[in-house]
Amino acid sequence: MTARKIIAVVGATGAQGGGLVRSILADAAGPFAVRAITRDETSPAARALAAAGAEVVAADIDDATSVRRAFEGAHGAYCVTFFWAHFSPDKEMAEARTMAAAARDAGLRHVVWSTLEDSRRFIPLEDDRMPTLVGRYKVPHFDSKGEADQAFRDAGVPTTFLLTSFYWDNLIHFGMGPKRGADGKLDFVLPMGDRKLPGIAADDIGRCAHGIFRRGTGFAGRTVGISGQHLTGTEMAASLTAALGEEVRYQAVTPAVYRGFGFPGAEDLGNMFQFNRDFSDEFCAARSIEFSRSLNPALQTFDAWLAENAKQIPRG
Repeated sequence: MTARKIIAVVGATGAQGGGLVRSILADAAGPFAVRAITRDETSPAARALAAAGAEVVAADIDDATSVRRAFEGAHGAYCVTFFWAHFSPDKEMAEARTMAAAARDAGLRHVVWSTLEDSRRFIPLEDDRMPTLVGRYKVPHFDSKGEADQAFRDAGVPTTFLLTSFYWDNLIHFGMGPKRGADGKLDFVLPMGDRKLPGIAADDIGRCAHGIFRRGTGFAGRTVGISGQHLTGTEMAASLTAALGEEVRYQAVTPAVYRGFGFPGAEDLGNMFQFNRDFSDEFCAARSIEFSRSLNPALQTFDAWLAENAKQIPRG
């Protein structure tokens, strides 16, 4: 029997990495085994992955030696960074450089790198339509990933650059679900106007990444984008209304208003949505639903995701 190839998954207990770990474990007859990399191998989530059949390995993304050790002997790796744990684009780029170097040193045959567009290619820093943040970024958590693409190219590792989409799980875990207005009605707030926003279930990011690994290195060196559906705020509100059983109104605030909401990361997200809005055609074109379904035939629509998850969405 041919030995199964190991895919090392960074962030294995998180949204994207967890989806990939579960997808590989569910494919019992497939060509891959999974190595779940996590900072704390004793956490309940890590123990659950071990119980499900994953090899669980501890590594700290800030410790290059531990990351290299976690990649040793693997065929490929899924690499993702942790911007929302520290809000630092410089630290995010350091995380990417650490993974790229570890992948090179471990001799990996294929890396899937979870990335995003560098918005400064579309909106130069001197363009005052959007404020510049942290000194040299428009959308810090986009730009730092896009800038870090070069680390994987410089490392010479066969890499697929995977453009992800807004994941609908943010409605549960990131406080982006509907909120009650002063009149008691639910409002779904986005600064997207009438433009479409590509979205996806977090689990489907992992399943699509699994599909890329199954294709071999055919996508190495290429940038590919994935999405479950492209929807306007009005369309999302209508689906939420049906799923939650009460009216949800779409409130299309301006990006400036959104930036002023004051929660951690509000300015970054306000700029992100403005970028998505102003370049919606380009953003959607880079994320083909048909291509995503070819990688992952079980790709969910927003309505299908809501059917499974609506009860978890807070109604603040």
